Amino acid sequence: MSLADTLVADYDVVELLHTLVQRCAQILGAADAGILLPDADGNLEVIASTSERSRLISLLQLSSGEGPCVDAYETGKVVSVDDIAATSSRWPRFATQAAGLGYHSMYAIPMRLRDQTIGSLNLFSDGAGPTDPQDAAAAQALADVATIGILHERAIREADIARDQLQHALNSRVIIEQAKGVIAHTDGVDMEEAFQRLRTRARNSGQLLSIVARDVVESASRH
Repeated sequence: MSLADTLVADYDVVELLHTLVQRCAQILGAADAGILLPDADGNLEVIASTSERSRLISLLQLSSGEGPCVDAYETGKVVSVDDIAATSSRWPRFATQAAGLGYHSMYAIPMRLRDQTIGSLNLFSDGAGPTDPQDAAAAQALADVATIGILHERAIREADIARDQLQHALNSRVIIEQAKGVIAHTDGVDMEEAFQRLRTRARNSGQLLSIVARDVVESASRH
């Protein structure tokens, strides 16, 4: 039901994408999942991830400009990696960094609307081996859900609206990361627990995740 909430007038894009990557990992048995989207200048950013580990490997790919996530976005084609260790000649930095984080295979799916690629959905596995064809089909369906959720009918009538919505999601992510840091520091917990506490606050209050995050950051700045 939570994914169907994309069809209502006032849904939270960031919360939707976090829910979707969590469902992807659960349904497909992946260790982690994440989504990359471009900002207004076309630079890819991590907008959702199931763990700090998957967020880190995505950031490392973006900083080095190489890896399956980047290729899926740039080519608009699925990138399937059965054994990350065997990709050292193609993506030397990525292969080393992924191995250090314990990932051994991954599957990157471009998020496409017609001829436009708006991001990539990325699945990470702790074991080596090919992606099951049924899992690949399910992953593509979930990538399509993410795409539809972002480019909702009301947001794609005009290109400027679509860009504004993507930029809003990216701006919200910055505030959320700041709020995670505040909660981690004040509550003495790690970043993953801090994010779960932030989501719980949003759900209990019935407010958007980005609004609650902004309140946390502003409250901290006043003390």
